[in-house]
Amino acid sequence: VQLQASGGGLVQAGGSLRLSCATSGRTFSNYAMGWFRQAPGKEREFVSAISRSGGSTSYADSVKGRFTISRDNAKNTVYLQMNSLKPEDTAVYYCAVARAPLVIATMEYQYHYWGQGTQVTVSS
Repeated sequence: VQLQASGGGLVQAGGSLRLSCATSGRTFSNYAMGWFRQAPGKEREFVSAISRSGGSTSYADSVKGRFTISRDNAKNTVYLQMNSLKPEDTAVYYCAVARAPLVIATMEYQYHYWGQGTQVTVSS
């Protein structure tokens, strides 16, 4: 399985970014997907997850109400719309494929394929 994350960049506080993660190699709709992030000097943390069908989502408390995860199974792509960005959102963001047959997954160990990461920097 290959995952290619994109859409990161530098944005001012209060701004928005949309991350995309294109996948290949497996039947995309069979797997829950997630986004994690890792800030400098910190451990990687859960951001958001979406079920195989897209009908269920989960968010970390720190991003709830500001971030929205979605997926397009026809395009084998998962998205993370990030609004009202804060400097503390600065991190490398990773997309990941959950282990089958999980419907949705919020823990790092529940994922076994990871993208290369895309840098998000939010300036104050």
